[in-house]
Amino acid sequence: QVQLVESGGGLVQAGGSLRLSCAASGRTFSTYAMGWFRQAPGKEREFVARITGNGGNTYYADSAKGRFTISRDNAKYTVYLQMNSLESEDTAVYYCAGDPNPYLCSGYGCYAARQYNYWGQGTQVTVSS
Repeated sequence: QVQLVESGGGLVQAGGSLRLSCAASGRTFSTYAMGWFRQAPGKEREFVARITGNGGNTYYADSAKGRFTISRDNAKYTVYLQMNSLESEDTAVYYCAGDPNPYLCSGYGCYAARQYNYWGQGTQVTVSS
């Protein structure tokens, strides 16, 4: 069982930056692909970014490309989401998620929420315009 705890959310002006962190428990952390999702009020949860277990490959939603960077530090059992050039449309609750079976998905299937078994409680990001 893996527990995930997000932090780093808050209120920021448009154009600003935030860095989200997700601390994980469990010694198998480095074998998991990790993802970030977000959910805005009245909208479905959507994929933001994904990183493989060794950090060698990253994937982004079109809305995040060029502005967000996902990274991880396996020694610290932590995954990060650096968000720059924030826009009001980025306002949402951001969730960290763990995929313990990264080899069972391919392509867009790896971006689906159902691929992830473990979820954090979420952290609110609010971007004021």
